Amino acid sequence: MTRQRNDNHGTEFESWRREHPDLRSDKGYLATDIDFVWRNYKTGEFMLVEEKRYRSAMTYSQCKTFSVLDEHFMTHPLYKGFHLLQFENTSPDDGKIYWDRKEITVDKLIELLQFKNINKRGMFYSLLDNIK
Repeated sequence: MTRQRNDNHGTEFESWRREHPDLRSDKGYLATDIDFVWRNYKTGEFMLVEEKRYRSAMTYSQCKTFSVLDEHFMTHPLYKGFHLLQFENTSPDDGKIYWDRKEITVDKLIELLQFKNINKRGMFYSLLDNIK
């Protein structure tokens, strides 16, 4: 059965899609949104960023979907990876910040969003590194 949202941030189309019997997840259909396609239009650099408040985790289906996109873009020379940005509360202003599950400072977040010292091997690779 299609998982229902646990917040009030969905659109009318999303609600319709979730309730339509021909589009249920038990038929194989899944949907997830990408929070940010972060891009510098002057340099062409880009990355995918999933934002989570209250240090929420990504669902299994999000991980699978985003890993497909990450693998697809990995050969692009200006792609800087898929990254998970988590906030302890709701933003950099009200708690700790985590990038690919590691705590960072506001200054480091700004640096990463400027594509400085960013590891293209993002969130999925840090998960694999933690397993080793």
